Amino acid sequence: MAEDKPATKGGFTNTVRAQPQDGAPQDGAPQDGPLHGGDLDGARAAFPGAPQPWVDLSTGINPWPYPLPPVAAEAWTRLPGRGAEAALRQAAADGYGARSAELVAAASGSQALIQLLPRLRPPGRVAVCGPTYAEHARCWALAGHTVIDAKGPEAADGVDVLVVVNPNNPDGRRVAPERLLDLADRQAARGGWLVVDEAFADTRPDGSVAPFVGRPGLVVLRSFGKFFGLAGLRLGIALAAADVAAALRAAIGPWAVSGPGLSIATAALGDHGWIAATRARLAREAAELDRTLDAAGLRVVGGTELFRLVEDARAPALYRTLGAAGILVRRFDHRPDWLRFGLPGTPAEKERLRGALSGGCPAAFQPVETSAS
Repeated sequence: MAEDKPATKGGFTNTVRAQPQDGAPQDGAPQDGPLHGGDLDGARAAFPGAPQPWVDLSTGINPWPYPLPPVAAEAWTRLPGRGAEAALRQAAADGYGARSAELVAAASGSQALIQLLPRLRPPGRVAVCGPTYAEHARCWALAGHTVIDAKGPEAADGVDVLVVVNPNNPDGRRVAPERLLDLADRQAARGGWLVVDEAFADTRPDGSVAPFVGRPGLVVLRSFGKFFGLAGLRLGIALAAADVAAALRAAIGPWAVSGPGLSIATAALGDHGWIAATRARLAREAAELDRTLDAAGLRVVGGTELFRLVEDARAPALYRTLGAAGILVRRFDHRPDWLRFGLPGTPAEKERLRGALSGGCPAAFQPVETSAS
C-alpha cells in the first residue's frame, strides 16, 4: 500500500488520509463541525483541543461594533412605549431612504420577519433565487407554499412571490436595482410580491431598493445586527407598502423590540459619521482579507465587504485545519468546495488566521505513512 502524500499549495497542506491530533474532532463529535454560522458550541464539541479563545469568522457580522450609547434606566425597567417604537421606525425610514415611517415594521431580528411574511399570504408558488440563505425556502414551505429553487430571477416567471437576497449570501451576487424594480412591477401586476433581503446591503447603499419602497409588490428586509455589529440586540426591519407594513406590525404584536434595543438602534441608524467611516473601514479590511487568502493560494470567487467566499477542492480539509487552530468558518453541504470567511477583528486574530493558512498552527490532520501488507 502506497504512502499517503499531502498536496501543498500556498502553505496549506491537504492530506488525503490522516490521523487525528489533539485539536481534531473527537469520536462521536460532528466530523465537519457546525453548519450554521456562529455555532461556537458546536465548534468546541467538534474540536475540543482547539486553542482558546475561538476566532469566529463564520457569520459575516462586523467585528467592530457600534459603540453602545448611554441607555436610560427606564428603558430597562419599563415596557417600551409607542413613542420609542415610532422613533425607531422614523430613524429606519430616514437611514434606509424610505419616504415614511408608515412603511416600516420592526421585529426581533430579520429571521422573525422571514418566518412571519409567509403567513401573510395564502399558499401559493414561491421562487427563491439560490443558492442562498436557506431559511427563506424553509419558512415559506413550512407555511404551506410550494417553493421553487430558481437559479436566477429570470427563471422564476409566473410565481406569486419571488425572493432575492441582494447582495446574495454566500456568493455576493448582485442584481441591479433597475432590474429588481422591474421584477417588483411584474409581481405587483399579478398581485404578487418581490421580497428583497438586503441583510448585507449597508456597505453599498447605491445597490438598495429601499428608497423605492411604497410601490406595490416590493418588500425589503434589513438586518440591523450585521453592519452595526450588534447581532445580539436582535433587530430586523421590514420596509413595504403601507398596507403590508401595517399587517406586519399587527402580526408582530406589541413590544417586539426591547427598550434598550430601540434606544441603541435609533441612535446608531442616525449616526451618519460612524456609518460612513465604517463603510470605508470594511472595504479596507475586506481587501486585506483578500490578500491573506490569496497568499495561501486560495481563490476568492465572491462576497461582500463583510465576508469572502473561497472555492477550492481542498475546502473540507482546510475547514478541519482551521477548526483545529480554533478558527470557525462557514462550510456548505451543497458545495463542499466552498468556505465563507468573515473579517478577523484584531491583529491577534489576523495572525492566527495567517498562521493556520501557512501551516504555522496545529493542523487537524497529519499525513500517515503506511506500509504494504
